[in-house]
Amino acid sequence: MSPTPAPGASGRRLHAVGDHPPCQPHPPHDPVEPDLDGLAWSDGSEPVPVRRVRLTPASAIRLRRVSWLWEGRIPTGAVTVVPGREGTEKSLLLAWLAGQITRGELPGCREGDPRAVVYAASEDSWAHTIAPRLHAAGADLDLVYRVDVEQNGRISQLTLPLDCARLATEISARGAVLLAADPLLSLIHSSIDTHRDRDLRTALEPLASLAESTGCAVVGLAHFNKSDSTDALNLITGSRAFSAVARAVIAIARDTEADDGSCVLSQAKNNLGRLDLPSLRYLIDSVTVATDEGPTSVGRVRFTGESPRSVTDILTAGHTDEESRAERHAAADWLADYLTQCGGQAPWGEIRTAARAEGIAPRTLQRARPRAGVSSTRDGFPARTVWLLDTESQSRHSRQSRHAPGAGASRRDCGATGEQTDPEHPRRVPVAPQSCQSRQDPERGATGATGATGPDLTTGDPAGTP
Repeated sequence: MSPTPAPGASGRRLHAVGDHPPCQPHPPHDPVEPDLDGLAWSDGSEPVPVRRVRLTPASAIRLRRVSWLWEGRIPTGAVTVVPGREGTEKSLLLAWLAGQITRGELPGCREGDPRAVVYAASEDSWAHTIAPRLHAAGADLDLVYRVDVEQNGRISQLTLPLDCARLATEISARGAVLLAADPLLSLIHSSIDTHRDRDLRTALEPLASLAESTGCAVVGLAHFNKSDSTDALNLITGSRAFSAVARAVIAIARDTEADDGSCVLSQAKNNLGRLDLPSLRYLIDSVTVATDEGPTSVGRVRFTGESPRSVTDILTAGHTDEESRAERHAAADWLADYLTQCGGQAPWGEIRTAARAEGIAPRTLQRARPRAGVSSTRDGFPARTVWLLDTESQSRHSRQSRHAPGAGASRRDCGATGEQTDPEHPRRVPVAPQSCQSRQDPERGATGATGATGPDLTTGDPAGTP
């Protein structure tokens, strides 16, 4: 690709690695750099901008609907921040996202429409790490552009806000729908204090304008700081402006209580859509990629399904753990036993009431869900949260209940109308699951409502639809 001449006298030009026929450009957009029309010269040497106040009636503004690059999670034309601690493989998640987009397999407005991705990464080697990860993620490498900046014959990295206008031109020329920043902090000009809100906004607000004018989604990785907060937004390293300017924040954390070492992805902020999206769980698989110098091993993200624990649950557990592991295990056994008696499912409000009667706190019950093999869904109108016991756990607990000494008389009630008793047999007989109706007000569970979540989480296929 030939370097694109940069406006002005700075001599900076964007330089993308690789060449690919340009996609259809986005509609014309407003310039990010200030227009020089209307300048006045005070002494003939330096231009002085003439400031004017312009008032526009709201009736003159075109109404538009929100569109989603990743349905419900990553909006187009806006900044999304993905923070997490080291070891959560944020970079692999970004490579997975690029792979989905370049194949047109990410559920959202570009599904079935493979598009280009502009990738700005500074911490890892492209030859040894980033390109092999993209290859392992199934990305169309002809549609992934590494972005550098050429100035006076020297190559340097992209810098915000200095290169926003030039970058907008390149994004529109290639029809790119994602600007991936790994990490976002490294793109900020060194003269900007990223811990001062006002300073940081001078870089982030032009980036947000770039996203809006081109329709491109900007997804930037961020790190968690070392504070003891349990709020993912407060944990983002740097000024609060990172989370304030971003329209969406997707937090990730490793679940220390999961036997498989999996990580959890949760929507921590969503100004343009729902915040009650279910959390997702993913694993990192080791795969072999062929190179000119022989095979190399890299990681690849694989989503496994919805997670009953959110990132907030994980952060809270790491901050203060008031219940013992034994209590959680006991709560898991109680929960599985209770749902088995209810035919495998029951409303959350009903379960919570029964658990309190047994001295089990709702928070303990929520954290016991993964061990018990319980998921949640939203059902009915008005919608209510229902907890479901997986088939394997239900079968196992049914067998244990039949052989447990004293089974029957000590069995717990399945809500107010959950079960009927056979007068000739003390053991309770489960009735149809829908008879476990709650007389409590519907209440949202920890994971909220199910909905469009992205990959096919039933089969584990990242290319599936919600």
